[in-house]
Amino acid sequence: MKKTIFALCILISFMAGFAFKAIEEKGSDPKRVTGIGGIFFKCKNPEKMREWYKDHLGLNTNEYGAVFEWYQGADNSRKGFSQWSPFSEKTKYFQPSEKDFMINYRVENLERLVEQLKKEHVTITDKIETYEYGKFVHIMDIEGNKIELWEPDDTEYEKLGQKMGSKTTK
Repeated sequence: MKKTIFALCILISFMAGFAFKAIEEKGSDPKRVTGIGGIFFKCKNPEKMREWYKDHLGLNTNEYGAVFEWYQGADNSRKGFSQWSPFSEKTKYFQPSEKDFMINYRVENLERLVEQLKKEHVTITDKIETYEYGKFVHIMDIEGNKIELWEPDDTEYEKLGQKMGSKTTK
């Protein structure tokens, strides 16, 4: 009988722990930006720009720009990546912003963050899109800068780069 009561107490404690953790996670703000995911900018000739940066600054460029490889501070065994990409000056990808640049920020739990941003009346310009290497959405800041939010899957991002034969800049 004592063993049954003891086991029941452990089970109840275990289940209560999960319940409290779920309540705590729902009530707390999501972690927001965790790092820079990429820098994108407009230029007259992206191909020549990529070549110049490769020749003069040593970036390992590919058709999209360059990927910087680094290790995540909290877990220095996990790789992280940041993208650098020159775009044609005629690109419409930065719209509705009229600026010549866009920053991509790495985030955790994009769906939860978007719900929080909606409550804060932040302009969300599109729907979350999911790819094998992560989830993306775009928002606008108060000065009309378009911002890309990325919940990365760094393992899949690295695999994609390897399939393309791309080298990272370290």
